[in-house]
Amino acid sequence: MTPEQLSDAIDKVNLLKAEKSHFDQDKDKTQFRQYEEACDRVKHFYKEQHTKQTVAYNLQARNAFHSQTRAEMTVWQAMERLNTLVDESDPDTALSQIEHLVQCAEAMRRDGQPRWMQLTGLIHDLGKLLYFFSSNNDAAAGGTGVAAQWAVVGDTFPVGCAFDDRIVYGRDSFRDNEDFGHAIYDGSVPHGIYTAGCGLRNVMLSWGHDEYLYHVVRHQSTLPEEALAIIRYHSFYPWHTAGAYRHLMDDRDHVMLRAVQAFNPYDLYSKSDAVPAIEELKPYYLELIDEYFPNRVIRW
Repeated sequence: MTPEQLSDAIDKVNLLKAEKSHFDQDKDKTQFRQYEEACDRVKHFYKEQHTKQTVAYNLQARNAFHSQTRAEMTVWQAMERLNTLVDESDPDTALSQIEHLVQCAEAMRRDGQPRWMQLTGLIHDLGKLLYFFSSNNDAAAGGTGVAAQWAVVGDTFPVGCAFDDRIVYGRDSFRDNEDFGHAIYDGSVPHGIYTAGCGLRNVMLSWGHDEYLYHVVRHQSTLPEEALAIIRYHSFYPWHTAGAYRHLMDDRDHVMLRAVQAFNPYDLYSKSDAVPAIEELKPYYLELIDEYFPNRVIRW
């Protein structure tokens, strides 16, 4: 199974019910996020992810990100690099990564969404570049070569507090995680190491492409706060779709939640649209990238 195929397998299962957009009104949304019917690779992926995404791993992964020498390339070069990845967690599409990104952005463009949101759609999955950066894997996940997919793709969730039943495959899927049943991290108090109402910006979400890209983009672009929230939380399905972890939210998070829910139909339901003509659309999106990224070369 290639990385792209695994990514496609998980993305396919990752569709949600969100605020109405125009383009998705005729989509059959019942065909997505059917995890119990998912293939074995998706189930095996989540078992590994839920076992290995611990507080200790997440602290180590963040330290590796901030201490390592990072690759440099333009946003479009990053999209082309990502095109060789197959996401083992996505059961919803056989499109290449770059086709999915442009497809998502085009759906928002047709709906008249603002330019910053179109660009967010174009780049939202670029954090999957993490897969290729072996130094992240070597320093934080203990491997060699490319990074393990459990540390890159799939739904996200907080670590350091109680595992919620609304995470895909439920709380029991974490039984082999060393934090499961931990007196502080997963004990009788649901907020664990956090405080009620502390705000999600103060919560450590499982390390992967969302969290990674958020840290890459927030200091190197002029994208608005809502765009950063979309990037960080678009795979946080237990929160934005199932209603979990509301006790950790502050007032700002309620505003960000609406932005994430408005974005997700484009991410998910655009996968059944026609394959976009990448080269024809490229000039438009290069201009859009330049509008929000002051420096063309980005530290990844």
